[in-house]
Amino acid sequence: MTEFSPQHQFAIDIVGKLRSAGHEALFAGGCVRDALLGREAKDYDVATTARPEEVRKLFGHKRTLAVGASFGVIMVLGPKDAGQVEVATFRTEGEYLDGRRPESVEFCTPEEDAKRRDFTINGMFYDPIEKRVLDFVSGAADLTARTIRAIGDPHERVKEDKLRMLRAVRFAATLDFALDPTTANAIREMSSELIVVSAERITQELKKMLVDVHRRRAIELADDVGLMRIVFPELDPIRRESEWQVTLRRLELLERPSFELAMAALLKPLSDKPVVGYVWRRLKLSNDECDRIRWLVGHQQDLDDAPRLSLAALKRTLAHPYCADLLKLVRADRIANSSNLEPIEFCEDFLARTPIEVLDPIPFVTGDDLIALGLKPGPRFKSVLVAIRDAQLNLQIASRDEAIALVKAEWNK
Repeated sequence: MTEFSPQHQFAIDIVGKLRSAGHEALFAGGCVRDALLGREAKDYDVATTARPEEVRKLFGHKRTLAVGASFGVIMVLGPKDAGQVEVATFRTEGEYLDGRRPESVEFCTPEEDAKRRDFTINGMFYDPIEKRVLDFVSGAADLTARTIRAIGDPHERVKEDKLRMLRAVRFAATLDFALDPTTANAIREMSSELIVVSAERITQELKKMLVDVHRRRAIELADDVGLMRIVFPELDPIRRESEWQVTLRRLELLERPSFELAMAALLKPLSDKPVVGYVWRRLKLSNDECDRIRWLVGHQQDLDDAPRLSLAALKRTLAHPYCADLLKLVRADRIANSSNLEPIEFCEDFLARTPIEVLDPIPFVTGDDLIALGLKPGPRFKSVLVAIRDAQLNLQIASRDEAIALVKAEWNK
């Protein structure tokens, strides 16, 4: 295991301090998996025989947070560049009556702890002092075989936490691994139970899947094991039509997309249906996320006839804050549909040769100017402002004086 970051060294220091105090301590979970895959871990977890109160006493209350003390979890705060490391006591867990959290925990041995984890590749430990892997669940073999397999009975693992179904899909897709057939069958049989998982937790998994380069495979795999009908029931009719293959291809073609862009590509076929709004509300996305996805889906056809649009219409769209994502969406969609790229290439060329002060110039007049002219706010107010702005963008007027003259002419029509 190579040392990659200050957090890695901080995690080693934590293990060393726990060992010096007479406790067993090991790296656990995802950081072990990532290291064995030659990847830099995003964060480090430490598992130990020390009880939560012993961890807090050892590292000090000011440097620890009891984020889950009742479940044996303490967060140890490190230097600014090292972040924080989760330290958890080896434990077994009682029943998961809510499909998310155990009703009770009991502290135990490393081997017992490993067997209560989700997938074999996440169930290994690593001793950073003696530099050896402790593998009680054949995780190393599954890493070599590139397989996502539940530890023990997959039905039991899913029963404990229903989100594990979506996590299995995410790991298989993002790591480009196969999903163990027995685990996949258990997910198919229990897929309808995903509805008990909170929207926030489902959305977090979706975000990780949709921004990954393997996003298409993630959606195909989720569909194969029956999870798409639970997460995106609105897409059911499309998944039985040829448009579904176009949608998958559109997703695949996106380059390093934001979550919002990937969602817009996935939901694009629903653009004319009010049910698309249900998706945003059900997944409890933020207002900013909703606004961006709504705009992208709603304006996906604005540039289809770009070379023949008025300057005003073209500039309004290209100057929009979300335009960069719109161009990516349109390009991916046109390629997926085997359509010509003339509209998108025209827009890219226009942007390249048009300065921002021409693309989105400061308005010659505002609502305050209209009021100063003695005009009363009302229904005509907005239409006059739009007409003046269009004239400015169309290069029909070139000064504030000309804009004022046009205001008066429009108002007196």
